[in-house]
Amino acid sequence: MTAPMQVDYHDVLRVWREADAVPAIEHAWLFDHLMPIGGDPGGPTYEGWTLLSALAAQTERLRLGLLVTSNRFRPPAMLAKIAATVDIVSGGRLDFGIGAGSRPSHPLARREYEAHGLPYDDFAHSVGNLAEALTVIRRLWTEAEPFDFEGSYVRLTGAFGNPKPVQRPHPPILIGGRSSAVLRVVAEHADLWNIPGGDIDDAVRRSALLDRYCAAIGRDPAPITRSIHLQVSYDEPSATQKEIGEALDAGFGHIVLGLSAPYPADVAQWVADKLIATSTRHHPPT
Repeated sequence: MTAPMQVDYHDVLRVWREADAVPAIEHAWLFDHLMPIGGDPGGPTYEGWTLLSALAAQTERLRLGLLVTSNRFRPPAMLAKIAATVDIVSGGRLDFGIGAGSRPSHPLARREYEAHGLPYDDFAHSVGNLAEALTVIRRLWTEAEPFDFEGSYVRLTGAFGNPKPVQRPHPPILIGGRSSAVLRVVAEHADLWNIPGGDIDDAVRRSALLDRYCAAIGRDPAPITRSIHLQVSYDEPSATQKEIGEALDAGFGHIVLGLSAPYPADVAQWVADKLIATSTRHHPPT
């Protein structure tokens, strides 16, 4: 994952092109913020979906996505159109990452809403909106005829998506978050679930809670891939290796490795040699 803030576009492009040629790296991610959430508050930050489309056009193999897009930023029908376009540009490599939106306790994330004239409703509203958004996004990707939708948060008239995504029935849906309310949405809608790393015991508890929510609605939880985001330490790779091992042992088989800018030369190959190869030797795939 290359968070597109405090960095130049060409630096991100360099890392993605390099990663695209390293088979051990399976997927690459951006984030979805409109202003920096770390470092210089006035520094550069690139819009996630337009940057993702540019990178999709200049890579060939990597699966790609945003970890995760804020459902607060874009109306769901517009988001469905954007995501379908990226899936087509990439030749069917999009993993559709989405979440309820930034934590209200994070002031640097919160300010971007007011700065861009975006509403910031309470958490219950954002989670309810997320569930309805996923319903209409999936319908726009799959249904052959226009439809109306009258929800509590989303209202559409004559909604129709064309062209459809390349992937059938639709791109995999990854939902990010750890709250109980979001996990209920994960149980209903997600193919992958991502949680930030840092506390593996909490991640395990949240994974077990997701299992229970799946059982409550009669869904087998096993097909929901467990994903975790771990920040890479260039100076102490052994610490990152340890975190990867703990995550794999805990059942998190989809590992997103966050790279800090500035990116060292040949960082993608370094990740493959120093982190991935070491981890897979001790945790062979099943």
